[in-house]
Amino acid sequence: MKIIITIILLSLFSNSIWADDSFPGRKRYPNVPVIELNDLYQQLDNVVIIDARSKYEYETLRIKSAISIPLSLKSKIFQKEMLIIRKNNPHKKLVFYCNGHSCMKSYKATARAISYVGLNNVYAYDAGVFEWAERYPKQAMLLGKELKSTEQLLSKGKFKKHILPGIKFIKSADSSVAILDIRERIDRDGFYIFSGEEESISLVPEDKASMDRYLHNVKKKNKKLYVYDMVGKQVRWFQYYIESKGIKEYYFMKGGADAFFDIPIRELID
Repeated sequence: MKIIITIILLSLFSNSIWADDSFPGRKRYPNVPVIELNDLYQQLDNVVIIDARSKYEYETLRIKSAISIPLSLKSKIFQKEMLIIRKNNPHKKLVFYCNGHSCMKSYKATARAISYVGLNNVYAYDAGVFEWAERYPKQAMLLGKELKSTEQLLSKGKFKKHILPGIKFIKSADSSVAILDIRERIDRDGFYIFSGEEESISLVPEDKASMDRYLHNVKKKNKKLYVYDMVGKQVRWFQYYIESKGIKEYYFMKGGADAFFDIPIRELID
């Protein structure tokens, strides 16, 4: 009997450890209240859902009723926006979300709203936008349109198929391919991997028309598209846009421009 009880206790203990590990932010931010996926869906009429990610991520894939308040906003602007939301919704829960289990933005935004702005009834939905879209596709928006099917979501596997290691990306990016740098202007700081042979267009609304023309020409000329960002994260969202333009042959540089500095010089000049 003692052995059986011990086994049961160990099983329960291991399950609780696994559950904690699946949401690392819950350990890191133990004072941030969280709301589960199904609970959030059941309470849709009584919550204000807030997207803490970048505007570009928000415009690519988001929860349908969500509003955008990026965590990256300056403190005063963040405070102002949150006070307006609370004033207009005095009795509703305010729920922040970001990409998924390992994303910390939902916790950080919730903590910021509680400690800095002084709000209460604020929660983090930490399962993320992908789990939401998979479970409730009709309550998700993809590129400005209601998600029709979960088949429209791009898997991690499909993303990985379009990733090239830095050295292979650089050495195979010859004159036959179109090279696109999507870093923010401030991140470029005069540094370009391909010495000006690439086209530089940021993922900001002001550059959308330029991006549309560029991708149209890439498809028209039937060229392979090589894309790099700063650290290899923005391309995950840019993939949806590329697919929407009908471009099939495209590759991303693993780790982005930052990975360039990890490549030994001797490999670059071979």
